[in-house]
Amino acid sequence: METRKTRVLIVDDSALVRRILSDCLSGEPDIEVVGAAADPYIARDMILELTPDVLTLDIEMPRMDGLTFLRKLMQHRPMPVIVISSLAQSSCEAAMRALEEGAIEALGKPSGPYSVGDLKKSLAQRIRAAAKARVRLPSRNATSARPANALAGALKPGSIIAIGASTGGTEAIRQVLEMLPENLPGTVITQHIPAGFSRAFSERLNQLCRMEVKEAADGDEVHPGRVLIAPGGLHMMLKRSSSGYRVTVRDGPRVCYQRPSVDVLFRSVAEEAGSHAVAALLTGMGGDGASGLSQIRQAGGSTIAQNEETCVVFGMPREAIRLGAAAQVLPLQQVAPAILRLVGA
Repeated sequence: METRKTRVLIVDDSALVRRILSDCLSGEPDIEVVGAAADPYIARDMILELTPDVLTLDIEMPRMDGLTFLRKLMQHRPMPVIVISSLAQSSCEAAMRALEEGAIEALGKPSGPYSVGDLKKSLAQRIRAAAKARVRLPSRNATSARPANALAGALKPGSIIAIGASTGGTEAIRQVLEMLPENLPGTVITQHIPAGFSRAFSERLNQLCRMEVKEAADGDEVHPGRVLIAPGGLHMMLKRSSSGYRVTVRDGPRVCYQRPSVDVLFRSVAEEAGSHAVAALLTGMGGDGASGLSQIRQAGGSTIAQNEETCVVFGMPREAIRLGAAAQVLPLQQVAPAILRLVGA
């Protein structure tokens, strides 16, 4: 019996990009590009006619911008959407807004036939994950019930919070951080995200959250009230210093097909922070972070995995649970309260 192919509709005003994306997927036996639309009005009619499983969506288009179209789509016909955006700062910021509006993933747009690079390697993988993902409708009041503005009592000395995520993770991380107070312990986060998008992601979180959130730079100090996000395309590791903790940020081979890799971060947290660490592995495809979470637990740290029901994609947490790496398996809305309990003295 022949397996049904995942049906993809490409929406982009550039004929060149439409062709590149189609070519990237043409050799995939389980994926079929059923159409390509130059603007949202054409896409609307093609969606009704072709019933695609996954949409790739440009942000900047004539007649109707991608964000407006995405909002309408999520209201009337929710479906998995992968945003394909240029790396201009304004486009990256719009892509982050698109993830808030329900898009599953954001990828960098190729600028020509010779700059496809990593997109060709990852696009099919992302589409497969999106086809199986839980479409998350925008939830404006997801974090309306928030913990107090400050931790009651002292922090455990040397406490470090580490968080890892992939598909669906930008919104999961936002929801967790918005529920945490400004005086939380130093926090390090690896989210699978392309180079260029991580700065917009960090700046957006910095606007929404109580604590300082920034894209990490090599040598940045990790201290209470600060959250450091691994830059797209680079690994981030925790290092103990004379004054506490710092991060190193560097290039290197992909780990679990990822750079930045959650495993790279978590393993360094296990080695440098040990029992002082509280780590959470959130939604995402694949198995990155599961081994690192296991090492943190073996080192005496506290470990959490997001449960299946609240994950967009239950890949990484599932693997962590299979390895026995998660001491607690919690719905997303309970992750922040659990972190607060674990870091309190």
